[in-house]
Formats: sequence, C-alpha cells, structure tokens
Amino acid sequence: MRQAVSIPSDAVRLDGELTTPRLASGLVLFAHGSGSSRMSPRNQMVAEVLQRSGIGTLLFDLLTRDEASDRDNVFDVDFLAHRLLDATQWVEKHIADDLPIGYFGASTGAAAALTAAAYRVEIAAVVSRGGRPDLALRHLGNVRAPTLVIVGGADYGVIELNERAYTFLRCEKSLEIVPGATHLFEEPGALEQVADLASGWFKRHLTPRHTAEKAKMDPLVYSTREEAGHLLAARLSSYKGPDVVVLGVPRGGLPVARVVADRLGAPLDVVVVRKLGAPGQPELGIGAVVDGDQPRAIFNQDMIESLGISSEYIEAEISRQIQEVRRRDIAYHGGRPKIPLEGKTVIVVDDGIATGSSIRAALRGVRRAHPKRVILAIPVAPAETLEALRAEANEIVCLETPLVFYAVSQFYRDFHQVTDDEVRHLLCVEQLAEAHV
Repeated sequence: MRQAVSIPSDAVRLDGELTTPRLASGLVLFAHGSGSSRMSPRNQMVAEVLQRSGIGTLLFDLLTRDEASDRDNVFDVDFLAHRLLDATQWVEKHIADDLPIGYFGASTGAAAALTAAAYRVEIAAVVSRGGRPDLALRHLGNVRAPTLVIVGGADYGVIELNERAYTFLRCEKSLEIVPGATHLFEEPGALEQVADLASGWFKRHLTPRHTAEKAKMDPLVYSTREEAGHLLAARLSSYKGPDVVVLGVPRGGLPVARVVADRLGAPLDVVVVRKLGAPGQPELGIGAVVDGDQPRAIFNQDMIESLGISSEYIEAEISRQIQEVRRRDIAYHGGRPKIPLEGKTVIVVDDGIATGSSIRAALRGVRRAHPKRVILAIPVAPAETLEALRAEANEIVCLETPLVFYAVSQFYRDFHQVTDDEVRHLLCVEQLAEAHV
C-alpha cells in the first residue's frame, strides 16, 4: 500500500510517501542529505528494492522548501536528526508500533541517521550510503544498531572520512566499498549494488520484535566451540588484513579463536588470565590476574568487601595464580616469544562471558601492549556484562545476548574441558615460531 503522509515536527509538517507491503517485516525511514527531498531518484530506486523484499519504506522531506534554501540547515546534523526522531515517533504511533524500524541515510542524512540511532537504542539497523558519518563523530560510540557503511571506491576524500568514522562505531558493523563508484553511484550497476547490500542488511536485522524477544528467550545453542567460531568469524570478516592478530583466552577460548584466526588469515596467540577465587568458592571471582612482563591483578572491590576477605588471603591468591599464569605461558609458548601487539588490530576471543571479571583483566593486559585497536569477540554473554565492558575495548562483537543466563556451558552441547595439550595443538607452535622469522 502506497500513501502520501504529512508528519508534524516543530511548527511545520513534513511531506512524505509511505509504502507498506503486505506482511512487511520492518519499516525503513530514509534520511536524505545535502538538500535532497523525498523525490531523490537514487533513494527511490533503493526503496523499490526494499519494497520488493517485503520491507516498508518512508521517504519524507527532512526540511521544508523554505528551510532547505538555507544551506546552514542542510548541514545542521542535530536538527536533521531531530526531524528524523520526530518522524520515527509518528510512525510508531500511527503506522507500525510493532514493526522494527531501520534508517537509510545518504550524504548528511547518514550523519542524521546515526545521530538519531544513538538516541533510540531500539532502532534495528542503519545503512549509510555515500554518507558523511564523520559529521556525527561524537555520537558514533553510542550507536547500538547494526550499521552498514557503503562508499564508492572512487569517492576520494569521502572514503577516508568514512573509514575514520567507522573506527568509532562500537556496534555490529560492516564497511562495503563499491569498486569504481563515485559519490552519487552513477556508474552502471553501482546503485544496484548499493540496493542489494542495503536490502541484505535490512532483511538480516529487521526481525519482528516479538520474534526478536523469543530469540532472546530461546537463544542459539552451539554444537561445539568450533561451530561458534565459524559463526563469529563471519561477523568479523571485515577485519581481514596484515595487521590483525587473534588472541584466544585459554583454555575454552582457543577452539573458537583458532577458527576465527584461520578464517581471517591472521596469526593466533594467547592471553593468559586467571580468576582470583573467593575463599572456599574458587569459581566465585573476586578479581583476576593477566599475563605480561609484569602480571597484573584487577579486583572486584565490592565482592571483596561484601565477603570480608582479608588482604593476606588476597596476596596469597594473587601469588598462586601468577605462578599458574607463568606455568601456562611457558607451556603454551614453549619458550618462544609472543606475537608483538604494538600497532596491531587485536581481536580477543573467548567461548563466552558470564561476569566479565577475567575478560576485563585480559583486555587491560592487551592494551598495555599498545595495540592500534582492541576488539572483543565472543559467541554469548549477558547484555549487562557487555555494557560494563564497553570502555575496555574499541568494539565488542557478540552473537547472542540471552535474557536467561546461568553459565556459558548452557549454550553448548559439547562443552568439554579443554586441556593444555589441546591448546598447544591449536596454537600450532611451529607456525607461531615462523611468524618471528
């Protein structure tokens, strides 16, 4: 169904065209840029492809004709985002209160879409086409919606702006460069590629909300750690490159990390971390110790105080776990040096996270080696744990954040205890040695 709509915002009304296919799986709001209107032929072409995929679209004018004549308004990203948020609220109230909503932004409209998504965490997905996400730089770290950035391979200058902005995004993300395309994707077949990429991204992420909630309650159970590794590697495919190093957290993280490293063509090493156990409750973490030239301990001070644990016990537990860290380090590396991390993009992989105390220590230990970027990649973890870890990594990639979470083991059919021998085998010590030749 196609209909003309009029959306109230401030003291004006914004003209738009709403198309909702029967049994639509979601609705995408288009944010035009640089003075374009809802009549933009490029955005209309993309909208038609989305409609054929069963996705509803709303193309509307972010600015009235008089407002668009003032060039300052065209580049006022916060004002454009405000208009997009007003349109989103109107859609939810009058059209699609139960449909997932996505944003498609072009040029300055891409910055507006990302800014709006930073304020509305329930936005399901964002696509930026030939955009200026750099104009939303201060908001990018707060975007939670999976974001696809599309830029033309011959859009010189804008490519670099997009690549820089991309590093600030901490959500699930992908950067696609359309070979030979300029800023407006006018080359034969270029806009078709944009439409196909956008359609695929929205079809993947615009899951009806009731279905998404069911998935949270009934999350994926992996048959093995290796299966989880393949699924995780698919989400990390954009990180292929010569400056990438994958670090597994022993022992359970190594089977996952081995698959990720192989799929990315990256070297694999370990970051050894040991939990500091509470008295009589070794599985209850009061902190953790991570390896390095000087092993470092971090503490859960609230837990220590609530249990009334003495400083003498803590010192003895630190000493015991440092010995184990050093033993494992020697066992896994066989006396060979570790892979240097300085200036590298480091992907830290585990088989799952529960409370996050051990992985926090691992991330802090990795950051002491001065990498360029640190990405935490895990198959499953509670959402609140990931939120508490946001400041410890440049990006977090997690496949599942179930509502009901007791232990990592509940999400694997095969969750056997990985041995030191398995870790040594997975590390392929001979390959590790060759990396330093």
